[in-house]
Amino acid sequence: MADDDTMDFLSGPILKKITAFAVPLLLGNLFQQLYNAADTFIVGNFLGSEALAAVSSSGSLTFMMVGFFNGMAVGAGVVISHSYGAGDDERLSHALHSDVLFGIISGLLLTVFAVLFTPSILRWISTPEELLPISSEYFRIYSAGIFFSVMYNILMGILNAFGDSRHPLYYLMISSAVNIVLDLVFIAGFGMGVGSAAAATIISQAVSAVLCLQRLIRGEHGIRLRFRKLSFDRREMRAIVRFGLPAGLQNSIVGLANTVIQASVNTFSSAVIAGFGVYGKIEGFILLPVTAFSLSLTTFIAQTTGAGDLRRAEDGARKGLLLSIAVAEAAGALLFIFAPQLVRLFSDDPDVIRAGAAQARIEAFFYFLPAISHGSAGLLRGVGKAFVPMLVLLASWCIFRVVFVSIALSFSHSVAIIYAAYPITWTISSIIFIFYLRHSDWLKGGKIG
Repeated sequence: MADDDTMDFLSGPILKKITAFAVPLLLGNLFQQLYNAADTFIVGNFLGSEALAAVSSSGSLTFMMVGFFNGMAVGAGVVISHSYGAGDDERLSHALHSDVLFGIISGLLLTVFAVLFTPSILRWISTPEELLPISSEYFRIYSAGIFFSVMYNILMGILNAFGDSRHPLYYLMISSAVNIVLDLVFIAGFGMGVGSAAAATIISQAVSAVLCLQRLIRGEHGIRLRFRKLSFDRREMRAIVRFGLPAGLQNSIVGLANTVIQASVNTFSSAVIAGFGVYGKIEGFILLPVTAFSLSLTTFIAQTTGAGDLRRAEDGARKGLLLSIAVAEAAGALLFIFAPQLVRLFSDDPDVIRAGAAQARIEAFFYFLPAISHGSAGLLRGVGKAFVPMLVLLASWCIFRVVFVSIALSFSHSVAIIYAAYPITWTISSIIFIFYLRHSDWLKGGKIG
């Protein structure tokens, strides 16, 4: 079934296999971050801090919408990885075609919704009136191509579930280069506005989605995608929804919470809004290893438990989680040292630099906490226990974070309160996950399907 690009987690050195799979994921996520980072960098340097604030103000909104489908892709990946580990080709084919059809329908519906309701959505997150025209221009054009973002995440999730993290990396390298070149041509070359940055992003996402689709159609992993076979298999969709819905809801509700937080940030100056957005881009890069190791652990656990090798699964869980923590903390230390220089890459406005660096230095040394939380969530999703991380992260990263910020800001209108909310809520989720992993038989009892 497998080719040379498919990672087999069932044999060989555990840590080497997890790392070998995680590194292409890390690099792939790095290039994916370059999409919006390129927009932020070029917009900030060529169009000014007001345009930068307009682009930044909708970042959490786009994550809220696309994040749901990222989570569904994770759920489908668990089903596919488990079937792969069990050697069940028939189920693998049913899951593949069900997942692709789900992505097509959902992506089209989300595109129509986002385009039609752009002004209302931006007003809901308290986008300042002076930023509304250019924010609407950027968000509506981005929304017109959000179908490609949904499809890329679905298709990339399928390739990763096969154990192929290399080809998604190659495709992201290509599409990131397309995005950067188009940004420079549209904005620096032709002097076009922020809408052209959104257009460059959706064109590049379409490129990566088409490349992933071609690989699946060629059947490089032993299972060939056929459009005539696209249908919803009841059993597989039940499993995909069972494991994907919690992750999807978690992503969307965390995105919703961040959107509410963004509404609070939008009550401060344009410099603070821009600084908050720039820090968000930088944090996205810094936490890439955490995301990569979490996805790697999900695939590792799904394959090994699918094959019935619980001892290997437990050993890999421990080693992978510790490595993720170490890498995240090292990245945080570098951020603390170079925060002003990194923010300056996106804007030369002293107030923006000051705001972004202040947030970075408050949060930098706490990155071991999201490593614990994301890594633990990845382990639990790998055994099909997707509702546990959903509940933990919703309670801590959504409900408590929003309540804390709302109450604290009513006493003191200081942006430092918003900055502090993140490490506080990371701590809460990490404590809960550690307790659960130590005091439950989490590795047994998870059923796929």
